[in-house]
Amino acid sequence: MGLPMHPLHTPDGFLTVPIAIAMWVVTAVVIAIAVRRTNERLDERAVPLLGVMAAFIFAAQMFNFPVGPGMSGHLLGGVLAAVMLGPWAGTLVMTAVVAVQALVFQDGGLVVMGANIFNMGVVGTLGGYWLYRAIAAVLGGEARGRLPAAGIAAWASVVAGAVAISIQLAASGVTPVQVLPAMVGAHALIGIGEALITVAALAFIGATRADLFRLRDTQPV
Repeated sequence: MGLPMHPLHTPDGFLTVPIAIAMWVVTAVVIAIAVRRTNERLDERAVPLLGVMAAFIFAAQMFNFPVGPGMSGHLLGGVLAAVMLGPWAGTLVMTAVVAVQALVFQDGGLVVMGANIFNMGVVGTLGGYWLYRAIAAVLGGEARGRLPAAGIAAWASVVAGAVAISIQLAASGVTPVQVLPAMVGAHALIGIGEALITVAALAFIGATRADLFRLRDTQPV
């Protein structure tokens, strides 16, 4: 019998209450910092872009793409949001997307929403943005390295999210830690789709509205 696979949108009942509470506390602290940093740093002309980006990511997540027999994935969008808006505003966008999906569409539980936001909106966005900036610097700066750096970071954000949920599930006694390689392998395939969509979106924006890149928070995390 194969090991069970769990999506990044974890439903209620899969994490123990102490772990769910701990993830809520960590996530709440990060969200509070994100609100303050966004208010301080984001160009006010970019504020409407937050809503547009949240709507785009929300809509894009409704479409699944096959990555193997009986397995599919969808866009997470954390790196895309961070590249367009900056890491802190991107985290707020992902928080809103995950919250709406849980509250309206029951995609992910309410008790474990803190963990879901952490896995996709913190690990996937803040961590992905840090990796994006590091790779872009190696490639000669964002103007030259934006697309390859974003593609690699987008792929890594999916894998990192899978590692995070695997650890949380193992700590909750739901799955053994040995499930980690299987989870990472499955999400490594999903990450390819994430990378392709992220690069395609940024390439389109760069060709049509490159000025939008100048509105975001460019300060390091």
